[in-house]
Amino acid sequence: MDVLLDNLSLFREGFYGTVKLTVVSALVAIVVGVVIAGCRVSPVLPLRIFGTAWVTLLRNTPLTLLFLVAFFIVPKVLYPDLDSFVLAVAACGFYTSAFVAEAVRSGINTVPIGQAEAARAVGLTFAQSMRLVVLPQATRNVVPPLSSIFIALTKNTAIAGAFDNTDLFNVSKTLSNEGYDIVMIFIWITLAYLIITYAINGLFRVLEHRLEVAR
Repeated sequence: MDVLLDNLSLFREGFYGTVKLTVVSALVAIVVGVVIAGCRVSPVLPLRIFGTAWVTLLRNTPLTLLFLVAFFIVPKVLYPDLDSFVLAVAACGFYTSAFVAEAVRSGINTVPIGQAEAARAVGLTFAQSMRLVVLPQATRNVVPPLSSIFIALTKNTAIAGAFDNTDLFNVSKTLSNEGYDIVMIFIWITLAYLIITYAINGLFRVLEHRLEVAR
């Protein structure tokens, strides 16, 4: 307990940092992922090519490599004073968006094609039919895989701790350097990650239950 009690403020800061990274990266991943999924099923060939390239590239690129690109290449090419939190969110969010896009695309494919055809028959554009007809029906099939994706995202944010971001991994590194028992550090860090992942799992179970009732 001494490891936790003596460094409670540091653990609290690291816990908050991990939650913040996870939540903001998840929001980026959802927005970008839905757009990419729309590109993947678009009738416009260049959009389909772009969506396929995005998913293929990011799903097959190690996240650590994306962090290296974000922190050592992006500032030189775009803007040198980008905050480390912004760069970490970009790396985690874009990486996760590829998995979100595939989950959303799979959900879209479960919607009967007649629904989209009916939407077009009443004069809706592709974007309108996706937003008003297809995506609302696909949501209930997308929620279960998103739970696993965002739990994986929570653990992936640990890489940000090696790039000047305050999170649970950074806390473990700091305490280890100060000579605290590494086993106890890992125990408390693991419990903190379990709290976050169980909270995500519980949230998505509630969403699944609500959607099942609505159906």
